[in-house]
Amino acid sequence: MIVELTGDILLSQASWIAHGVAPGDHFTQGLALALREQWPSLSKDFRHYCQASHPQPGGLWMWHGPGVHVANLLTQESAYDHGSKPGKARLEYVGHALRALAHELDREKIESLAMPRLATGVGGLDWEQVRPLINQHLGGLKTHIWLYTTYRKGMRAEEPGHAQKSD
Repeated sequence: MIVELTGDILLSQASWIAHGVAPGDHFTQGLALALREQWPSLSKDFRHYCQASHPQPGGLWMWHGPGVHVANLLTQESAYDHGSKPGKARLEYVGHALRALAHELDREKIESLAMPRLATGVGGLDWEQVRPLINQHLGGLKTHIWLYTTYRKGMRAEEPGHAQKSD
């Protein structure tokens, strides 16, 4: 089940948070930056993973941190050289990454996943092209998919199908 929500994805009660990045990304923009500020070891572990594995766009890297699980979808081109910004996202990469994510969610029997308007901010893609890919790859899963389509800092969204934890 996929539900669009308004709120702050960092306040989600989902089992997993997903977001789009580029291989070798330094998490300096958008949701990646907010995740890095919340869990600094995420970006350090990601850089180590990229140096050791040389991942390509279209892949997926799952990170387990203190009280959080993050699915890093490699939706963008790598930076062209050291110190430059990552390239733009491509629909082909988004599709491949979502397919890999769907496999993991199903295999691990993940209860819920929160994700933003994937690859449409820093990635530069059109939401009207990305949304159908999310439906195609994640729509048939038993996992509750909560799409945070409108950001409201500090606002916890009501995530259907999930008992809300008190603050």
